[in-house]
Formats: sequence, C-alpha cells, structure tokens
Amino acid sequence: MLKESPCIGCSDRRDLTRVEIRRLYNEKSKALSTRSVDYIHATLQMSLSQAVRDDLIPRNVAVGERPRSSRNRNEAKALSPAQVKALLTAARDTRSEAIYVVAIHTGLRQGELLGLKWIDVDLDAGKLFVRRSLKVTEDGLDFGPPKNQASRRSVPLNKSAISALRAHRLQQNEERLSAPKWHDHNLVFPNRVGRPTDHNNLYYREYKPLLECAGLAGEGFTFHTLRHTFATALFMRGEHPKVVQSLLGHSSITQTMDTYSHLMDGIGSDAVDGLDEAFV
Repeated sequence: MLKESPCIGCSDRRDLTRVEIRRLYNEKSKALSTRSVDYIHATLQMSLSQAVRDDLIPRNVAVGERPRSSRNRNEAKALSPAQVKALLTAARDTRSEAIYVVAIHTGLRQGELLGLKWIDVDLDAGKLFVRRSLKVTEDGLDFGPPKNQASRRSVPLNKSAISALRAHRLQQNEERLSAPKWHDHNLVFPNRVGRPTDHNNLYYREYKPLLECAGLAGEGFTFHTLRHTFATALFMRGEHPKVVQSLLGHSSITQTMDTYSHLMDGIGSDAVDGLDEAFV
C-alpha cells in the first residue's frame, strides 16, 4: 500500500488507488512548492501510463487526478486542428503566410522566428538552427542570444514548413528587387525593406487582423499560442516530454511538465482501448 509516496518501480503499484493518489498530492502540497508537486504529478502520470503500456498494471488510476496547483493554474491555450486550418487558410497567399506555418510546425518563439537568418536554414537537409533572437531593448530592436543555452538548438522541418519557406524565399527575392532600397540582414522574416520586423507591428498589424479574418478574434490567442499549439500536438501524438523539451528549447524538463502537465492526464488512457475485443 502507498504510504509516504508511490513506489512506481515496485511490485505494489498494482494496489494504488485514487484515494492514495489524492492523499499523496495533499500531503506533498503542504511540504513542497507548487512546482515540485506539479513535477510529481507529471512524473506519476508518465510512469503509470508506461506501466499500462507494458502490461504491468491494468489501468492508470492517476488519470483525472490533479493537484490543486494544477487545477488552479491557467493552462496554456492552443489552437484546435480546425482553428489551425482556419488561421492558415486566412494567411494563404499573404506576405507573412510562411511565418505562421513555420511557427505552428516548429514551435519557435516569436523572437527566434524574427531573428532567424537564411544561413540558419537548410531546406535540403530539412532543418533549421536557432542561434539568436530578436529582442526589444531600451535602444530599440537588437539581436541577442536565445533565451537560454538549451534554446540554441536544431529543429527539424517537415514538408509543410519546407514548402512554405521555399515559396517565401522566392517571394522575398521579388520584394528585394522591387524595393527602392533593401537593407540586407539576410533575415528570413524581415520587414518590407529588409530590416528586422518589429514585434508589435507583426502582432497588431498582421496577426490580430488575421485572427479576425479567421473568425478567431476574442479567443485570447496570442502569437505565443502558436508555440503552445505545436507542443500540444506533439503531446497528443504521444511524444515523450524529453523530446518536446528539446524541440521547444526549454531549460529543463520541469518547465515542460509545469507548462503542459494538464496534457499528461490523457497520456496512455487509450492504451487499453480495444482490450474487450482483443480478449474475447
């Protein structure tokens, strides 16, 4: 039986009950920080879900059980597949179409996207490298290092992102030739004269009108929502949190679990689907 904490690797995990899970969360909430309790929650969810997949236990009794800290925290908002389709349909054939496609398919932060240069993109190999971020400083826009060391990363590009970037590069070459003066910073997503794109201009002049056109205005979707959409899609596909952490450039797995612990509840819950038919 569960006493102080669940022995996930021990033989008695078959005896775990929802009551014991709730008791664990309540006890730990009194002694540990919110972050630590949420980490226990996410780790427990993953471990028990893996045990179900390995046929060590019949079901994950922690599914649906959440510490008070997780229940009270605002969950990261993400676009549904239908909303993604509406957004990208509204962005089709616009000057900035590629930035939304790449954001949704790579999870890059806004500053990382705006700091991206063509030398960082290898379309033939299907990957890009995050080496810098465009930041707002007291003196205006400036390039700086990514948010943390883990943010310096290689990110794979799928077919949708590669196709969007190829079309975007052709469009940009035409824009370069027609501009009275082009300030060449080799940026993937510059403004109309080649200079770094202002974060506020992108958000208020392009992204917000795009949300309205897609019928998504008033939903509280920020540009960062595109990053959450990417991560949520990975978790819904059953991707391991360590992989998601690496792709997002989070400094620690704790940060990933803290942000997306609400998605852990359903991981592995479909592992026993179909067993009724399988054992007939």
